[in-house]
Amino acid sequence: MKFNKGYKYRIYPNKEQEILINKNINCSRFVYNYILGKSIEYYKLNEKSMKLSIETEMKKEFEWLSDCDSICLQQARINLQTAYKNFFKDKSVGFPKFKSKRKCNHSYRTINQKNTIALKNNKVKLPKLGLVNIKRHRDLPLNSKICSATISEKNGKYYVSILVEYEKEIEKVKPVKVLGLDYSQPDFYIDSENRKPMFTKPKRNLQNKLTKEQRKLARKVKGSNNRNKQRLKVARLEEHIANQRKDFLHKLSNQLINNYDVICVEDINLRAMSQCLSLGKNLSDNGFGDFRVMLNYKSIDKGKYFVKIDRFFPSSKTCGHCGYIHSELKLSDREWTCESCGSVISRDLNAAINIKNEGFRILSQELA
Repeated sequence: MKFNKGYKYRIYPNKEQEILINKNINCSRFVYNYILGKSIEYYKLNEKSMKLSIETEMKKEFEWLSDCDSICLQQARINLQTAYKNFFKDKSVGFPKFKSKRKCNHSYRTINQKNTIALKNNKVKLPKLGLVNIKRHRDLPLNSKICSATISEKNGKYYVSILVEYEKEIEKVKPVKVLGLDYSQPDFYIDSENRKPMFTKPKRNLQNKLTKEQRKLARKVKGSNNRNKQRLKVARLEEHIANQRKDFLHKLSNQLINNYDVICVEDINLRAMSQCLSLGKNLSDNGFGDFRVMLNYKSIDKGKYFVKIDRFFPSSKTCGHCGYIHSELKLSDREWTCESCGSVISRDLNAAINIKNEGFRILSQELA
């Protein structure tokens, strides 16, 4: 079975390589915006779409584009084509927008052609850049083929994401150990064995420090060097918070996947919850959506199972002992007594047990 997987590394380019990376990023954004503008003008005049293949003409008009990696310019056009296709497939995605120098991702993508991208000891070979120093904290899979690389810049740091294709035979394990997880705002989740993770709440812990630095930034004069220095300081603090959260999620998801064969989670609408219940800051701080994604791909990689329960399944309202549904249960009711069997039920633990049982039932039907 073939798999595609990305590996992200920190790179340390020299001054000349930094200039080339920034030039490639800026030129790919320029090509994207230029073709988008031309296509909009063409449609207004002719009322039909324009073929988006004008990089050669652009190089004649803008000679400085020849200094860049030609593949990254082609990828900018391909990205615009993909944006158009997504728009016509689903209008809710929105029409393609012009990329802003300040707000868009500072990155460009290049393709591996005749071994133009390769890892050599503690260096990575990239088109136009040559050999760049890299912090190689892990190796690529054996006999893997490098497909492409995305070079990015964030807060003065440079990274490369290498996409590889490799073959791996995965044997599905027998589903024996099953765990259900019920989302909990203060505790991140409560599992079907009545356990809670030690969630660190990184943004809450550093909120005072972040607020102090943001106030300093607001007082700086726009366009000044001091403002730019303070902007980087705030951005690096926010990056530190994000890295703490990501580290927690990776370690916790690895622990669960290693110890259990089946993980069952409710498919709750986190965006709607953040808007309706005024929990936006808390929901963005815990990253439960990213946690579900990690559980999904890590379970596939190890031959285990990740099951999503329908969001309308009454996991909290159903008695885990007799199956009675308490239809009038309120969100504020953390404990309730079953009218059918008389059991005193903890809301979150009961929901986790019901999610576990429903997930195992769904999986058994799929495997039958």
